[in-house]
Amino acid sequence: MSSMNDVLAASREFYSALNAMANGDAAAMAAAWATGDNVTAQHPIGGRDVGHDQVIASFARVAEIAVGGGIRLEDQVIDAGSGMAVETGTEIGTLVIAGRDATIHHRVTNVYRMEGDRWKLAHHHTDISPGLMEILEDLTEVA
Repeated sequence: MSSMNDVLAASREFYSALNAMANGDAAAMAAAWATGDNVTAQHPIGGRDVGHDQVIASFARVAEIAVGGGIRLEDQVIDAGSGMAVETGTEIGTLVIAGRDATIHHRVTNVYRMEGDRWKLAHHHTDISPGLMEILEDLTEVA
C-alpha cells in the first residue's frame, strides 16, 4: 500500500493543474488523471464527463476562457486503501471567466486510484456553482 504522502502528492498535482487551468493552461491536467474510459467528472457547471479524453477536453474548454484566479482545498479528509483513496473537502477561491469573477466555495469529492505505481484522479465531483453557471449562461446568450 502506498503511503498517505503519495495520495497527498496526487492531490497537490491535481490542484496545481486546476490552478493552471484557472489561468488559461490545461496542459498539466492530463497527467493528474487516470487513463481509460471509466474516469468521470461532475463539474461545478453541471453535467458529467465520462472517459479520460472527454474529462480532459472539458477542462481545456474552461482554460480557453479562464483568465485568472486560484482554487485551494480546505478541510481535506482522505481515506486511503491499497488501490483506491477518497478525498473530501471544500474548494475555496475565485475563477475569472471571460473577465468576470466567480466565487468558488463548494464541497468536493475526489476519488484516486493506483495506476501503475502512482495515484491518479479517477473521479472529481463538486457542488453546482451558481456564479459560474450565471457567467456561462450569459456567454451562451451572447454567442
